[in-house]
Amino acid sequence: MKHNAQKLNAEKTAILIVDLQNDFLDPNGAYGRAGQTSSEIAALPERLLPLLNLVRKKGGWIVSTQFTLVPGKAGEPFIASHLKKLRPFLKKGDFAPASWGNSLVDKLQPADITVEKVAYSAFYQTRMEFALSRAGINTLFVCGIVTNGGVASTVRDAHVRDFHTITLEDGCAAFSPETHDTAIKSLSTVGEVMSIAQAMKLFEAV
Repeated sequence: MKHNAQKLNAEKTAILIVDLQNDFLDPNGAYGRAGQTSSEIAALPERLLPLLNLVRKKGGWIVSTQFTLVPGKAGEPFIASHLKKLRPFLKKGDFAPASWGNSLVDKLQPADITVEKVAYSAFYQTRMEFALSRAGINTLFVCGIVTNGGVASTVRDAHVRDFHTITLEDGCAAFSPETHDTAIKSLSTVGEVMSIAQAMKLFEAV
């Protein structure tokens, strides 16, 4: 199904931001300190800001989902075994609930709804579906990181829950362009894919 301006209801539409957090993007965050960076990932907040400002102006929603390492005894985080192998630099305090590192990057704040998540998908064992339903949201423009991980899982889970789901191709990024492109191609079979500029045209026409 193709979107058009006549069908877009801004008040029932959200920009769903996946994992654009200080611990991922900021040089002083967990990934930055470990040298786990990507120029494409770093460029996302500046690229997305005009769209977010327009959505706010039109009465739409900004929803931020944030990867969280839940602390256990003495504050030591529960880290999945596969993640420990992939990211051995993660430590106590990283991605902790309500911390600076866990928060949405300043440039994109504020979010209307914030949902912590513990896995790739923003819907897995979270309150996301409840919050979107109570807000009356039925359309999601998904952006963030990484395209092949949190974004892809969230898009697919939104799709099977009957949300009209659009992936913002240049609003997402991965650690390599090739990985990003492969994921976008796959997601085009699940829902719509469009550019930030195309999304802005839809909101401008509302």
